[in-house]
Amino acid sequence: MTFSLAQLGQHPRRVMGGIALVCVALLGFGLYLQHVVGLEPCPMCIVQRYALVLVAVLAGATALAGHAGWRRVGLVAVGALAVFGAFVAARQSWLQWNPPEVLTCGRDFYGMIESFPLKRAVPMIFRGSGDCSAIDWTFLGLSIANWSFLCFSAIALAALALLLSRSRH
Repeated sequence: MTFSLAQLGQHPRRVMGGIALVCVALLGFGLYLQHVVGLEPCPMCIVQRYALVLVAVLAGATALAGHAGWRRVGLVAVGALAVFGAFVAARQSWLQWNPPEVLTCGRDFYGMIESFPLKRAVPMIFRGSGDCSAIDWTFLGLSIANWSFLCFSAIALAALALLLSRSRH
């Protein structure tokens, strides 16, 4: 069985639903790496998580949209957020390949709570505390940032392919 972009365009709701599910799975894996494996997310990782959450929500809403115009708007939004996520992941990958001499990615979680009042510490917690240039985990020779870039790029390409397909159901 051969695959073509025309086949992708025949089922835009399924594709968007699949993207939403993949995003949820990726978020779940990120939480697994954080809470079970013990990897601390860096500020760029947190930004990528937010982008992934927004892509999941918009892809799910696009899958449920009844009007083709709303689906088109959803595809553009999903594509734009995926490009943003890919940009952040690419920047983090670059930092991993070319680490800066001075780390500027954030403070330690406990140091934040000890040094700042809770009112200031809580927003800092959501910024992440890991080192953006550190490579703590790899799979097939690629870091989490590398895989994130590939996933966001695939999502952006799928959204673009759906936008360009002639059959919009």
